Amino acid sequence: QVQLVESGGGLVQAGGSLRLSCTASGRTFSSYRMGWFRQAPGKEREFVATISWTGGITYYGESAKGRFTISRDNAINTVYLQMNSLKPEDTAIYYCAAKGSSMVSGGWDYWGQGTQVTVSS
Repeated sequence: QVQLVESGGGLVQAGGSLRLSCTASGRTFSSYRMGWFRQAPGKEREFVATISWTGGITYYGESAKGRFTISRDNAINTVYLQMNSLKPEDTAIYYCAAKGSSMVSGGWDYWGQGTQVTVSS
């Protein structure tokens, strides 16, 4: 079992930055692919970014490319999402997720409770 706890959300003005953190407890963190998703009110959950076990390979959703950076520190069981040039449309609850599979596609095994990000115009 893996428990995921997100932090770092908040209110920021458009053009600003935030860094989200997700700390994992439980089984070996370094063996899990990690990802970030988001869900805005009235919208479906959207893929934001994912990072491989070693951190060497990353993929981003279209809305995140060029503005967001996912990274991880396996020594402290934490994955990050650095978000720059934030826009009001980035407003959403951001969720951290983990999976034992190395595949980018497919379902995810564990989810955090989410952290709210609000970007004001």
